[in-house]
Amino acid sequence: MAPPARWLRREVFVGLALGQFVSLLITSTGFSSSELVRRGVNAPTSQSLLNYILLALVYGGTLIYKRRNLTTKWYYYLILGIIDVEANYIVVKAYQYTSLTSVMLLDCWSIPCVIFLTWIFLKTKYGLRKLIGVGVCVAGLILVVFSDVHASDRAKGPNPLKGDLLVFGGATLYAISNVTEEYLVKKSSRVEVMAMLGVFGAIISESILERQELRSTHWNAGAILPFIGFAVAMFLFYSTVPIILKICGATMLNLSLLTSDMWAVLIRIFAYHEKVDWMYFVAFAGTAIGLIIYSYKGSKEAAEDTAQVTGAMDEEAAMENHMARVPVGDDGPASNKDFPSAATASR
Repeated sequence: MAPPARWLRREVFVGLALGQFVSLLITSTGFSSSELVRRGVNAPTSQSLLNYILLALVYGGTLIYKRRNLTTKWYYYLILGIIDVEANYIVVKAYQYTSLTSVMLLDCWSIPCVIFLTWIFLKTKYGLRKLIGVGVCVAGLILVVFSDVHASDRAKGPNPLKGDLLVFGGATLYAISNVTEEYLVKKSSRVEVMAMLGVFGAIISESILERQELRSTHWNAGAILPFIGFAVAMFLFYSTVPIILKICGATMLNLSLLTSDMWAVLIRIFAYHEKVDWMYFVAFAGTAIGLIIYSYKGSKEAAEDTAQVTGAMDEEAAMENHMARVPVGDDGPASNKDFPSAATASR
């Protein structure tokens, strides 16, 4: 029997399903943040604290169980933790000033930022087609800002422009976090990066915790459920993205995350009963077209990506076996292996 066509293979359907799963996770974090703002909960750092604690407990416990020493200096993880905490803080803060849909669309700004940073620091090369795709994405983002500034009759928050600028800043920090995470993952393992990110993220978040806001908040089921839901969704997102990267690569991940914008529109229409400006749909179409142009690969590029993912999985399995056989001294393992990036694409 002839092998099934590429789009009929089981891993393709699994990749599509997981892609929509993480897309809904991202949308649910935005929905949870919007609900907390509506109920007067102003604690963006506290929202992320539980996620970091979960990462530290789960992945840190795995690291301790396997008795592994760190393969990367701890202060690199401290820097990553600071950037990641601040990025989450700024984006969550933006929900107090602008709409859920604007935050979801403008968060795509991290894509051109990642391209620029990887080109400068990681020496990644990008062709003309990818740059054109980025340009179309940016044009779509400009339409969102234009709509927020001029469509004052819509329910978009007290200060849409300030909210949009906060999202731009947060998305830029997300890009820095992703590139830093990519570098660290290549020097160590995904479990180590997630564990240390959770540890330092929790420490930093606890040190700047909004204790006064938490004490003054009237905690009931309507406030507790979105608070916990945000943390659980973020933890599941952090944990699922590496699986998608192994199965179908970053291209499918980026395209899947794009649908989170449309889920946000549906939530805004049906949950909040708000009118959506027509420019949002134009911006969404422009962003979608730009990401398709950016993500499209020829057959040769696709084959290279498939070989890279397969080789990375084999290399990581070999590293696991090696670490299990060779005892690790106080100075750590004898050498570091390069791993593929398992960092998330846009949050």
